[in-house]
Formats: sequence, C-alpha cells, structure tokens
Amino acid sequence: MNKFWIVFSHTYLSKVKSKSFIITTAIILAFIVLMSNIQSVIEMFDSGETDQVAVVTEQDEIYSQLQSRLEADFELEHFDGTLEEAQDAVQDEEFIAVLDIRESTEGLPEATYYSTDYTNKATQNTLQNQLQQIKVEMATNQSGIDPAVIASIYEPISFENEIIATADGEASDIKTEEELNGARGLVYVILFLLYMAVIMYGNMIASDIANEKTSRVMEILISSSSPVSQMFAKILGIGLVGLTQMVLLLGTAYFVIQQKQNELVGGFFEFFGLSDISISTFVYAVVFFLLGYFLYATLSAMLGSLVSRTEDVQQLMTPVIFLIIAAFMISMVGLSMPESPLVVISSYIPFFSPMAMFLRVGLLDIPVWEVGLSILILIATIVVFAIIGAKIYRGGVLMYGTSTSLKDFKKALQLSKKE
Repeated sequence: MNKFWIVFSHTYLSKVKSKSFIITTAIILAFIVLMSNIQSVIEMFDSGETDQVAVVTEQDEIYSQLQSRLEADFELEHFDGTLEEAQDAVQDEEFIAVLDIRESTEGLPEATYYSTDYTNKATQNTLQNQLQQIKVEMATNQSGIDPAVIASIYEPISFENEIIATADGEASDIKTEEELNGARGLVYVILFLLYMAVIMYGNMIASDIANEKTSRVMEILISSSSPVSQMFAKILGIGLVGLTQMVLLLGTAYFVIQQKQNELVGGFFEFFGLSDISISTFVYAVVFFLLGYFLYATLSAMLGSLVSRTEDVQQLMTPVIFLIIAAFMISMVGLSMPESPLVVISSYIPFFSPMAMFLRVGLLDIPVWEVGLSILILIATIVVFAIIGAKIYRGGVLMYGTSTSLKDFKKALQLSKKE
C-alpha cells in the first residue's frame, strides 16, 4: 500500500507542478475573470461616440418615425446635401453609412443602404426591420384596416402546457418546467465536462505511462509493485489533478459571481438556474462522472502501456476518442428526445451509460432499479477492465519498439503470463 501512495503522490505532484498545468489553468482562470467583466472591458475601449448614419430623404414623417425608433441603437442625421455628397462624407468617415429613403409608386417607403463594406450587417438589418414595420403601418392605414386587427394577427398564439394527472390522480412526481430547464443545463455541463475530462486526462494517463517507458524505469516499478496498484495509482493521481483544476475553475467562477451578486438576481445557483434541481440529480451527476472517468481512464492506461513512444499514443487512443464522441453525440440528441430507443438502449451500454443514463435521470422520472442496473453494469465493466487491464499493463509496459496496433494486446498478455 505504501508503494501505491508513492506512485500516486509522485504522479499528482509532478503534474500539478508542471508548467503546462500552471499555464493552462492560469489562462482559463484569466478567461473566466475576463468574461465575467466583459462589459467593463468593452466600455474601456469604447470611445463613447455613437455611430451616425446619414439619411437622405424628402419623407420627413418617415424620417421622424425612424429616428424615434432607433434612438437607443445609433444616431440618424438628416443630410441636407445630395446623395453623392453624403456618399463622399461616408468615405471621409463622417458617417458609417448613408440611407436613401424614397417613396414608391404605391406611396410606400423604399430605401437603399450605401456603405464602404458589407461587414456592418447589424446596422443594415436594424434599419431594414424598422422600415418594414413603418411600411406595414402605412399600408394598413391606406387600406383602411384597423391597426388593432393587424396587431392581433401578429400577436403570438396562446399556447400552454399542462400535465395530465396519473391514474391515481397525482402528478407531483413529474418534473416542472423550471426543474427541467435547470436539469437540462446541468446535464449539458456534466456531459461537456466528462467529454473534456476523458479526452484531456485520458491522453495524459497514456502519455505519462509512455514517457516512463522511454526512461526504462518501468521494469523496476513493475517488479516492486503490483500492476493493479501502479495502474490505479496513476489513474487516481491524474484524476486528482483534474479535480484540482476543476475546483480552481469552479471556485473562481463562484467567487466572481458572488462578487457581482448586487448586479445579479439571486446567488450562484440561481444565476445558473440550478436552484430547482433535486439533490439526487447532483448525486447522480457525481456518481456517473466518476464512473465514466474510471472506465475511460482504465482503457487509456491499458493503451498507454502498449506504446513506448509518446508519438504513438494518439494513434492508439483514437478508438477511445471515437467512443466518447459517439456517447456525446447520442446525449446531444437525447437532450431533445430523452425517451428515444437509442438513448434508452445506450443508457445500459457501459461506454455510453455515464452520459446517456445521467441524461435520462436528469430529464425524466425513471425507476430506481433502472439507474441501479446501469450503475451495476458500469461498475462490473470497470472491474473486468481493471483485471484484464492489469494483465495487459504488466506485459505492455515491458514491450518496446513500435506498438501502434490493437493486436499488441495478445503480445502483452503473453508477456504478462511469463512474468
């Protein structure tokens, strides 16, 4: 057991003290702080000047309506000169664009937007939308239609959602809309975190084992400690590295949000819409996240033991990456269709169940036995992989040379039996 803690502490401390970990974490922390204060940063670089658009028109009434509608967006200025003079003013950067408003043969407004490039689509679209509304109002008045009728036509339909009570007359166990929205956000976050953790830390485990093989210290480590102890020491050590990084990131986000609490409605959980989520959903989030990590980390450790060069790690890690991508894509589909057969079946397949079953738990009210069965299958798979992986690990770390094929599993098992 003492040797386990030696490998565990060495793996953890070496990764936490590495420049890549410190620099990556610092960059992400800086990004979180920057995004939380993005409005202040934008205001620092804002010159305070309002964008001006020159309007060339003889339709004073239309101009007045348009100006009143756009006071909060940008400034319109009635240009007294000709259209050519207004275009010259744009080229001299006195205005960002020129809007030429005319009257059509039907007595309705039409316009042409002149600018020096096509990049400022926001201004163009805003002007077009406002002129469209003015045109609708004018056409309505000309045809003698009551504006209230037009307003009622464009008014959104009243569409409500009510839950039908169950056979016993109760619907209390069904998640509310607020609970579903919060759960959907939590599910998405956990899915994304698990996806990133498997790719980042799985590669880290495989690369770490390959690096130690290049230093030829694996023979000593294998002979002095059991392969299961060494493999899980590395898995837990790098897992703790990931946990440390996540705690730093979430802690910084929590601190920033608490500092800006006066500007926000509610606290940390209210800000992210998590206040309506049940405690059991958070518990399942932790359980499936940890089990998913251990499953893929065990696979990564096995594959990392087969290669002796870090350049070969990515090639053998490709099947693992494909599996986690497939699980992520199934879960993305399941966010809108959690009861689909694909998601239900996937929730019992170990490679997909950490994401698919948690998705169902978060969005649906499913029987406890289904969740328990999925967890048992997942744990059993991890145990089987740990046993097989330990044998492959013991033989794989003694393999040197080019090893970029899954056929090397057989060779690793043969070496393990000889030992």
